[in-house]
Amino acid sequence: MLPPASRDPEAVKGVMFGLTAYTMWGCFPLFFALFDGIPAFEILIHRILWSCLFLVGLISILRRWPPVVAALVEPKRLGRVLACALLIAFNWGLYIYAVESKQVLQASLGYFLTPLVNVALGVLVLREVMARLQLVALGLASSAIAIQFIMLGELPWISLLLALSFGSYGLFRKQVPLDGLSGLFVETLLLFPLALIAITWLSWQGESHFIHDVPMSALLIISGVLTALPLMAFAGAARRLRLATLGFLMYINPSIQFLIAIIVFGEPLGLIQLITFVMIWTGLALYSWSSWQSRPRQKVAI
Repeated sequence: MLPPASRDPEAVKGVMFGLTAYTMWGCFPLFFALFDGIPAFEILIHRILWSCLFLVGLISILRRWPPVVAALVEPKRLGRVLACALLIAFNWGLYIYAVESKQVLQASLGYFLTPLVNVALGVLVLREVMARLQLVALGLASSAIAIQFIMLGELPWISLLLALSFGSYGLFRKQVPLDGLSGLFVETLLLFPLALIAITWLSWQGESHFIHDVPMSALLIISGVLTALPLMAFAGAARRLRLATLGFLMYINPSIQFLIAIIVFGEPLGLIQLITFVMIWTGLALYSWSSWQSRPRQKVAI
């Protein structure tokens, strides 16, 4: 006897959309590794520019301008959107840097940590009540970071900043009444003038790689398109699936990144790093179980 949701064609579509989104995000290291010799800052600029232009066309085709216009004509709402834009730009830039500097394991760890950072921010900022298992999960993650610091003599700063920036982005994003596609467009639109100034300055200094290298120029344009596509798939999943189901699918992204770092890029995984990963995976399992236990119960079909 299966829950009705498992027989729902829309739920099946939601799972497929979710798998598509998280698999694309998980494979991003393979894409950004192609930008050999191009600084992360320049890639970030083009990612903002081309994703904004791509979204203009996409929103026009889908006729999604009303929520965008509504957000732009209310300056009071743009403060949080700007905070979201700056946080996601920082997250994108740091992630690209992690791939370019062959620190994909740290990037993977950062996205494994993100759900636990969300729990901590919920407690500290929103005064949410933390379940006992979530408290244990957060304690395991904190202990794992402390072990890396004590045993290896350094903090996994890329992991921590990725998790904190994306977790904070989620915190602000919850307070912005915009869907995923419209929200991303308004965020990139606010960043567009800064990106335009930056690319003009790079060109003036003769440091821009755009146009001079045709294959790289094509990849820079594609980076903007690839920013929007997984988000569209994620939006399709979010509309059809329970939050708990989305939570489980979310681990596909850092898991693929972890495997790519080990198998494709050959990054070393020391014993201490392995122990801390296991501790964080255990914490995530407890967190997921706690979320699953607290989900709304559904009647079972006979």
